[in-house]
Amino acid sequence: MDLGLRGRTVIVTGASGGIGRHLARAFAAEGAHVVLTYHHTPDVAELVAKEIGDRALVTAYALDDPDSAHALVDAALAWTGRIDVLINNAVHWGATAPDPDASFEAVPDEAWLRVVRANLEGAVRLSRLVAPAMRERRWGRLIHISSSIATDGMAGSEYYAAAKAALHGFSRSAAFSLGRDGDILSNVVMPGLTRTDTNAHIIGPEGDHYGSLAPIGRLLDAPEIATPVVYLASAANTGITGQVIRVTGGS
Repeated sequence: MDLGLRGRTVIVTGASGGIGRHLARAFAAEGAHVVLTYHHTPDVAELVAKEIGDRALVTAYALDDPDSAHALVDAALAWTGRIDVLINNAVHWGATAPDPDASFEAVPDEAWLRVVRANLEGAVRLSRLVAPAMRERRWGRLIHISSSIATDGMAGSEYYAAAKAALHGFSRSAAFSLGRDGDILSNVVMPGLTRTDTNAHIIGPEGDHYGSLAPIGRLLDAPEIATPVVYLASAANTGITGQVIRVTGGS
């Protein structure tokens, strides 16, 4: 199947992360030009870009920095003159790891507000910035990477879950607005616990236990998340929009 991505420009935020690097590779394999963003690990992003070759552009981006969002969009447009696909994959986990034994009301205001604002406002801000280029061409795809925590819940992740759930509402309404101006689609992909290089320490010895709870009897790997994302972001997808797609192995 020709996914119609050859020559299109795709922004993948958080492209140095465990899922992000596989997203970048998957889009590159379809012939797209890929803008890879990083926050703390430029070396990883550069390695992935080296694999892709001259169809890759690496740039810094921080979810909670409006200036970096503008710089990212300007860099993409200066590079190819177009933005066809935005993958909002970057995430802000907070300064400390989620503590399931802590009371959510004990989290300092500065900490929980930053988690909510970075994860929600960052994705919304970047979507706003790329929308004019998509409306002008009457074609575009927004894919927001969420988490099953948004619907399943997890103690210690109340504010991260709140931000992701809010993003679901934004994507649904944005689909109506964008759809009036052409073949422009907006969807959410919601992975569950996924085996990646960056969260191996989280899964650890419990991975097999959590995997056994899924109908397929295992956790998904990062490339298995990338495949449906690429399809939803492609020209082959002409009718799926405003949806939240669970990619969790059935759990």
